[in-house]
Amino acid sequence: MAAKNVHGRTVVFAGGCRTPFLRAGAAFADVMAYELGAMALRGLLDRTGVDPGAVDRVVMGTVLADPRTTNLARESALSAGLPASCPAFTVTAACASSNVAVSGAVEAIASGAAEVVVAGGAETLSDAPIRFGREVRKRLIRSQKAKGVLDWVKLLQGLSLKDLAPDTPAIAEFSTGQTMGQSAERLAKRLGLTREAQDRWALRSHRKAAAATKAGRFSEQVVPARVPPSFGPIEADDGIRGDTTLAKLGAIPPAFDRAFGTVTAGNSSFLTDGAAACLLASAEAAERLGLAPRARVVATALVAMEPLEELLLGPVAAVARALDAAGVPAGEVGVWEVHEAFAAPVLAFLKLLADRSYCRERLGRAEAVGRIEPGRVNAWGGSLALGHPFGATGARLLTTCVERMEREGAELGVVTTCAAGALGHAMVLAR
Repeated sequence: MAAKNVHGRTVVFAGGCRTPFLRAGAAFADVMAYELGAMALRGLLDRTGVDPGAVDRVVMGTVLADPRTTNLARESALSAGLPASCPAFTVTAACASSNVAVSGAVEAIASGAAEVVVAGGAETLSDAPIRFGREVRKRLIRSQKAKGVLDWVKLLQGLSLKDLAPDTPAIAEFSTGQTMGQSAERLAKRLGLTREAQDRWALRSHRKAAAATKAGRFSEQVVPARVPPSFGPIEADDGIRGDTTLAKLGAIPPAFDRAFGTVTAGNSSFLTDGAAACLLASAEAAERLGLAPRARVVATALVAMEPLEELLLGPVAAVARALDAAGVPAGEVGVWEVHEAFAAPVLAFLKLLADRSYCRERLGRAEAVGRIEPGRVNAWGGSLALGHPFGATGARLLTTCVERMEREGAELGVVTTCAAGALGHAMVLAR
């Protein structure tokens, strides 16, 4: 586990934007992830006015990488018009991929290795990389040496229909075999998180996201997307259900434990396509380039927990460490942006941060981290309503956190995300 105060040069957030987040299979169904990434990068360059030649590097996150564009960041950067001389690389840390991309940018700037960095991520769940099974893959590789019909016949001999079945990406832990939804169900049962409490949080997320959209809160961060065949502007997220009710959510059957479960499609985030990007710079570079510093990165933390029982609890430890590194008590933080993979881990996060016994036994602290006022959390809705393109969510959270800090007059903000592999990431920001 690691947490660090940002030493060295001051690192500032100078802008962030994203595409609309759309349900998988919708208008982005035929768009590649790198193209979504390029939309976010172009929007960021246009809205901040930064000279593309001043960008020292681009770091982006993605999870289900397309084999044709394994370095998504590089392809997105070139497509967005950044100079060919600008290095770009891609990171993957499950749902915290763009959080880790941002942390990498912060570390590079603070250390003096870079002055201006664009960080973010992109994901398409409409076109997940599906491959043949291992036996077919082995024969396809050998087929490159085939010289005639006889060689091809030999390659096909012994294959069964089972061998021809597609090998699809599993949203499950390789080490435990448990899906994230199953882990959310286990967590809810262990902590006594009721179905009603989870549904109420989901309802809250949709209503707040709908209200924020109606009030134009996302207009600064969302860049219209234009895709074929119509090329008409797509300007809003399509997963928000402002008209949902507790009764409607309550009618949805459990998804992971059909008999006794409480985790449903209604209180879980949905498969989403989208991209997001942030501009970070040293305070000196921001001044030199005429960029308005909107927030300062104070501290970051990346932790790993036990995968079977603590898959979704990384934010608890990450926030504790980041706040300690920043020297900030939880009660002083005015804005919280917490990733909503499911309602259950958010409720667990709020509960365990205030639980002295848990903080003492699991985090080695004498006291609880502190109680967080729910009204300070995800005031514009969260991933349950807005969607969750795996590689892009962290950059959305960061951008929203800064925009909320400005609008609400908050001096401090925290962004935190859980991720597969039992990872957790947190970042403390100051205006």
